[in-house]
Amino acid sequence: MTVYLVSGGIAFAAAMLGGLATDIGDWYRGLTKPSWQPPDWLFAPVWTLIFALIAWSAGAAWLAATPEVRGVQVVLPFAVNLLLNVAWSFLFFRLRRPRLAFVELLALWLSIVVMIAALWPISELAALLLLPYLIWVSFAGWLNRTIVRLNPEVR
Repeated sequence: MTVYLVSGGIAFAAAMLGGLATDIGDWYRGLTKPSWQPPDWLFAPVWTLIFALIAWSAGAAWLAATPEVRGVQVVLPFAVNLLLNVAWSFLFFRLRRPRLAFVELLALWLSIVVMIAALWPISELAALLLLPYLIWVSFAGWLNRTIVRLNPEVR
């Protein structure tokens, strides 16, 4: 149970940092967005679920891994991923750099694939719990790229 409290606390901290960086203000509202973009209110519950799945996956992987591989196959991939996750919010919303955020999102997407591959031999459950995250970030990447395309004046 302690493992899940720790992984949940870390996921919560990352979610809070990303949330603090996310400013749905005039700049964002002024961007041209595709008609298929979900409503703004939907993002918070989806990300809450995603972070809960990340925490569950990390806890399950930690419990299933041997002490020899925990650092490299569990802690490192999750740490890199959460840093990339938070960085996207800062790049897109705080720095107002959707193009750069899209490039960074490609690294975020790849880090999820690496996590799934690293966790699969340790815990199939831990790996499968990350599939909704991969799907959501794939969708977010498509949305990010479309916003860049629809707003050629933004960097």
